[in-house]
Formats: sequence, structure tokens, C-alpha cells
Amino acid sequence: MLAPAPATILELLKPITWFAPMWAFLCGLVSINAPYSDRWGLVIAGTLLAGPLVCGTSQAVNDWFDRHVDAINEPNRPIPSGRMPGRWGLYIACIFTLLSLLVAWLLGPAVLAAAIFGLALAWAYSAPPFRLKLNGWAGNAAVGLCYEGLPWFTGAAVMSGAMPAAPVILLAALYSVGAHGIMTLNDFKSIEGDTKMGVASLPVQLGVDTSAKLACVVMAAPQIVVIALLAHWQRPWHALIVSALLIGQGALMWRLLKDPRKYAIWYNATGTTLYVLGMLAAAFALRNLPGTMT
Repeated sequence: MLAPAPATILELLKPITWFAPMWAFLCGLVSINAPYSDRWGLVIAGTLLAGPLVCGTSQAVNDWFDRHVDAINEPNRPIPSGRMPGRWGLYIACIFTLLSLLVAWLLGPAVLAAAIFGLALAWAYSAPPFRLKLNGWAGNAAVGLCYEGLPWFTGAAVMSGAMPAAPVILLAALYSVGAHGIMTLNDFKSIEGDTKMGVASLPVQLGVDTSAKLACVVMAAPQIVVIALLAHWQRPWHALIVSALLIGQGALMWRLLKDPRKYAIWYNATGTTLYVLGMLAAAFALRNLPGTMT
């Protein structure tokens, strides 16, 4: 059986989804005050690991185990359309898993541990028997951790050459929690389909209004903790920047809650932008913090 075309493979790996983990990886790089001059190869390898490799693997795994559903809902995708013939979708998922582990191994023990954990979550999210995606609480937590926390951890580990310091891990974890709310808003576009297919997303479980309010709280609360930590660490300007960005999100949330189904996609294009800018500001605050320099 002929291999699929390179363009089809790229479509399966969904490059548009790579931005979030690559941005979080950038935050991890920024959070460590270390010279880049002798680390450019590691930085490039880590960027590829966060985006095309681990995130690309998760997309291939998801499409393979959703191929029967996609044949009904999205028949033009690479696998149900036949452009990705036979078991090539599964083969690519396995190949990219192994490539991810190889690159992570070359980047050091801390990166390898993060990659193993992230890849395990990627498979558990889509593949039986776990299928974490079938429940909004567990599935969104897995995605938030893989898209924000683990790439941030990886970037810091690449720059430090060791296990990142506690403040770095703490901020990465907090922004992973906030990403749970972002993923809840992402589920608003598929409420009808999820209901028919038995996917217990939070909008399906809790209803539109309650899940929207919950998403806003889950996004805002970790940022409030981040602001308090930055102030405690004597980073007042960074705390002020994150505060201003959170206030902007609050104004956008006000509109979102008026009609969550109408404005969920709009908020993910506007409020989420402010959220990730706050991530970068918080990462810069860590650069000269005692215990995070190399």
C-alpha cells in the first residue's frame, strides 16, 4: 500500500494546533536567565518536540481513534476520506511517538520524563480503555497540562539543563489549570454532536450558562494566584502587567457570559490572547528570581 502524500500527513498533524505548546515552550525558555549562544540547537530541537512531534502525535492519535465518528461528522479529514489509507494513521502516530521519545532523550532526563508523561496523556486522551476526552473534567485537564504546563517545563529544562526550580514549575502548573477553562469554551462549538455521541463535555454535563461561568472562574483564579506570587517575589511591574491583562479578560468575559454559545469562539480569539500574553509576562518575571538562574 502506497504511503500517503506529505501534504496529507501534514494535514493529519494539524500545524495550527502547534502554536499553544510552542508558545508555552517559549515561556519556559524565557523563564530561565541563561545565555542562548551555546544552546540554539537545543532550543530548535525543543521547539520541534513541543510542536510537530508531541502535539502532532496527539493529533494523529486522536484522528485515528475518532475515524469512525469523523466518517459521519467530518468525512473530508485525511483518514475517513481515504487519503490516509489503511492503518497509516496509526503508523504515523506510533512513528511520531518514537521520534518524540528519541528527541526528548537527547535533550536530557527531565525533558524525557516530561515527554513520556505528555505522550502517555496524549494516548490516554483518545485511545481506549481510558478515552479521557469522553469526560470534560479529565479530558480538559489532560489537554491543559499538555498544551501549557509540560511545554513550559520542557523549555525551562532545556535552558537550565536540569530540573526547573519550584517557582517555574508552580507558574507552569497554574497556567495549565487556567487552560482547562479555555478548553471548556472550545467545547461549545460541538454541544449537539457531543450529546449525540455520548461525550460528556462540561457544556453537556452542566449546561451552557453554568459551564461558561465555571470556565471564566477557572481561567481567572490561577491568574489571581500568579499576580499574588509575583507581588510576593517583588516583581511589581510584572504583577501589574498580568493584572491589566486579567482586567481586560474580565471585560471580555462580561460579554461572553451574555451569550456563551455565540461568543465562545470570539473569546478564544480575544481573551485567550490576553491570557497567553500574561504567561509571557510572568515568565519574564522569573528570569532573575533567586533559584531560577543558571
